[in-house]
Formats: sequence, C-alpha cells, structure tokens
Amino acid sequence: MLQFDEYRIKLNHLEPLLKELGAALDLEAAEQELDMLRAESAADGFWDNVEKAQQVTTRVKALEGRLEGQARRISQLSDLATLCEMGNEEEDESLLPELEGGYTALAEEMEAQKLATLLTGEYDNSNAILNFHAGAGGTEAQDWAQMLFRMYTRWVERRGFTYQVVDYLDGDEAGMKSATVIVQGENAYGYLKGENGVHRLVRVSPFDSNARRHTSFAALEVMPEIADDVEVEIRSEDLKVDTYRASGAGGQHVNKTESAVRITHLPTGVVVASQLERSQFQNRDTAMRMLRSKLVEIKEQQHAEKISDIKGVQMKIEWGSQIRSYVFMPYQLAKDNRTGHESSNIDGVMDGDLDGFMNAYLKASATGNWVTK
Repeated sequence: MLQFDEYRIKLNHLEPLLKELGAALDLEAAEQELDMLRAESAADGFWDNVEKAQQVTTRVKALEGRLEGQARRISQLSDLATLCEMGNEEEDESLLPELEGGYTALAEEMEAQKLATLLTGEYDNSNAILNFHAGAGGTEAQDWAQMLFRMYTRWVERRGFTYQVVDYLDGDEAGMKSATVIVQGENAYGYLKGENGVHRLVRVSPFDSNARRHTSFAALEVMPEIADDVEVEIRSEDLKVDTYRASGAGGQHVNKTESAVRITHLPTGVVVASQLERSQFQNRDTAMRMLRSKLVEIKEQQHAEKISDIKGVQMKIEWGSQIRSYVFMPYQLAKDNRTGHESSNIDGVMDGDLDGFMNAYLKASATGNWVTK
C-alpha cells in the first residue's frame, strides 16, 4: 500500500540520522566514563565524601540515561519498521495511526536530542540556579512570579530532573516576592540559560473586583552552578552576612532558630540567600556556592579581570524589556520575542511544556536567526 511505502522511505531516512546522532552524543566516550565512575562508586570509602559521591551518582544517572535513550530509539525504529512491513503485507490500514504516531514521536525526540548536542558551552552541562523576582505591581506581580515558579518546577519534573528550593520569600497577600531554586540534571543550565530575562503576563486579574485586564512582570535570572575547583577571589571583608529565621510558602521551611543566611557581596551588590538546611553553617555553604556562581557569571559576561572590577547586572522588570509574553485574555498565546516561537496551548505552557521555546532558542543561538537583535 502507498501509505506504508511512504513510511518505509521515511523510516529508512531516519536510520542514518540516528547513527549520526549516536556519534554526536559520543556514546563510546560515555560508556568508558560510565565504567570508570561505576568502579569508583564501588570502591571502599566512596561515601566518605558525601558531596562528591552525590556528584558521581548524578553523573552516572545522566550517562545511563544517554546510553539507554539511544538504545531505546534504535529499538523504536526497528519496531516501527516491523510494523510498517506487517501493515504493508497484510494491507491492514488499522495499523497506520500507530505507525504515524510512533514515527512522529521518534522524529521529534531525535530532533530534541540533536539540539542537545549544541550544548557545548563551558557551563552548559552544569546544574542551574534560578532566581525568581516579582516586578512592580504588588500582589499581581507576586502572583505571576509564583506562577512562573510553578511553571519551571513542572518543567524540571517533566524532564526527569530534580530541584531544591534554597530560598523563598512570600508575597504580602498572595504569590511570592522572590525565590531561589537549584535545578540538578544533565545540561540543566544549557537548556535553561535562554529563559533568563523578564516575563510578561496579560490576564483578567483575579484580584480585581471589576474584572479588569492587567499586565504584570516578573524576572527569571539563570546562572550555572559553578564547581568548587573554579578559582574566584572572594574576600571575607567584602561580605556582609545576615542571619534570620527561615520561612516559606504555606509555613514550609519554618524553624525557631536563625538558621537562614543572606550574604551581600559589597563590591558588586550581589545578594544571595539560603534557608534550605536546618543548619546555619550548611546554609552559609550553599549561599557561598551561589555567590561564586553569580560572580563567575558576571565576570564571564563583562570580561573583568578582578572581582573588584565587576558591577552587578541589573534587569528592569518592566514593559519593553520582556523576552516572552503570556496572554490569557482576550486570546490565549505564549510568544517568545526573540525567536518568534509561539504556542496557543497556554495551559500546557504553564504546566511546564517549554521544550519548544528552549529548542527554538538553541536553534537561533546556533544559526543567529533571531527575530530581533
């Protein structure tokens, strides 16, 4: 049958592309690294250094996922070829929907994995630190900041990554003023780096008794979690350290001692905070890790030679500076101002369906094909 012949040609076209993808993913090197890390994790005293052991375990999981993913795609291609041949021989049109759906899903996954091979930046394979900030506008903006927080944490869960909330400041009446999240997963920063910027919401406000339409802004700052072996000069006399009682949404993370830590880097004005741990010392370590990451990121951006020369980058959370708009009324649309990528499934986007936006950003970064420059 003609339709099965067409799919046979399409599947034959996918086979060399799948081999190219395997080469781009450098699976041979991944297998060698995985063998080495498994041997390391089986050695006596592996868990003596818990932080390093967790890093190795995370890396093992990522490598296993890369290898298993390619093996699964090869198996899917073989199964689709068998299904195509069976349908053609038996002239069974009832198999076409399954064949069509399987082909589409495999082709889309291969495209996404191909884009992942573009993540070759120095810090692309790092964990990501997300800082959420509500813009001006009180309750409206604070509610929008919390909606963004949920959107990105849902994306993390859909991706199979994990996250930790290290700081959270409730809104005055609803939502939140700010929050800091560490996202852990292979290439987390590489995928999320394009989400850095101001996000704009247009909707009928649930807080307006007159049901008027409002525009709100919130900012997301994304930076890589920098490894401890990266050198950066941070002088103790340049730090202002404050402690306070932890708090969180719905009464979470609350304790009776001043275990939360806020550190201000005086030369740059950069402020970081952590309230994840019960121990003040652990929170200080986490805050220092975030501070190092932020200073390294600014240094990379501005090519400064000394930390004392760095000036903090400030984002204006207001009209005209947004990277993406989310419109709930009078129509439904999420549109990226830089790539032109859009989705009318606003509920899906707010539920973490962001891969289309991230993939469009990676393509534009690779080709320089931006809507605006």
